[in-house]
Amino acid sequence: MHLVDLWLTRSLSMCLLLQSFVLMILCFHSASMCPKGCLCSHSGGLNVSCSNANLKEIPRDLPPETVLLYLDSNQITSIPNEIFKDLNQLRVLNLSKNGIEFIDEHAFKGVAETLQTLDLSDNRIKSVHKNAFNNLKARARIANNPWHCDCTLQQVLRSMASNHETANNVICKTSVLDEHAGRPFLNAANDADLCNLPKKTTDYAMLVTMFGWFTMVISYVVYYVRQNQEDARRHLEYLKSLPSRQKKPDEADDISTVV
Repeated sequence: MHLVDLWLTRSLSMCLLLQSFVLMILCFHSASMCPKGCLCSHSGGLNVSCSNANLKEIPRDLPPETVLLYLDSNQITSIPNEIFKDLNQLRVLNLSKNGIEFIDEHAFKGVAETLQTLDLSDNRIKSVHKNAFNNLKARARIANNPWHCDCTLQQVLRSMASNHETANNVICKTSVLDEHAGRPFLNAANDADLCNLPKKTTDYAMLVTMFGWFTMVISYVVYYVRQNQEDARRHLEYLKSLPSRQKKPDEADDISTVV
C-alpha cells in the first residue's frame, strides 16, 4: 500500500510538471510568434494587439491561431489580396484610424466566413472592388471615409450582411449625382437607382450627339442655299451691268425698207 501511494504521488508530481512544461512551451511559442511591435495574450483565444505600432503595412507573420486582431491607429494604406488567408479562427479585425485607400478584390479571402466584426472606419477609402466584401458575414463599420457613391458602392453594400445599418452610416463625399454629395448613402439610394444612371447618361449623350449632327446638317443646307442665292444674285447683277449690243447700219436699213 505504501508503494502504491508513493507511486501515485510521484505520478501526480510528474503530471503537474509535464503540464507546466507544456504550458511554458505554448506561452513561449506564442510569444516567439508575436509580430514585431505587437502584444500577444490569451483570453478566449489568441489576441494580437498592434495598435499604435507605427505599422505601414499589415504584418505577414501573424499567428494562424489569432482570434482578435487589432491593427488600428497605424499608417497602413492598403489591404492586399489574401493577407488574412491563414487566420481561420479570426473573429474580430480592427483596421480603423489608418490611411487605407485601397482594398484588393480578395483582401478578406479565408476570413469572410468567420469574421464577426470588421472595423474600417476613419480611413481614406473612396471606393472598393464590387467583390471585395463578397460572403462577408461580419458586422462592418465603414463610416468616416470619403466615399464616392456610385453603382459599385451600391452593389457592395447590398452584398454585405446588415447592409441597411452599414449603408445608413455611409456619407457620400462625392457622387455620380452632384445633389447626393454630403448626404447619407441610404437617402441617395432611395432617391435613385445608381446602377441605372450610366444607361440613362449614355442615352442622353447619344440624343445630344444626334441633335448636334442634325443641327450641323440643317445649318449646312441653309448655308448652301443662301450661298447659291447670293451667287445667283451676283451673277444677275453682273449680267445687268453688261453694255447692250449696238445695231449695225445695214440692219437699220433693212428695218426701214420693211416699213
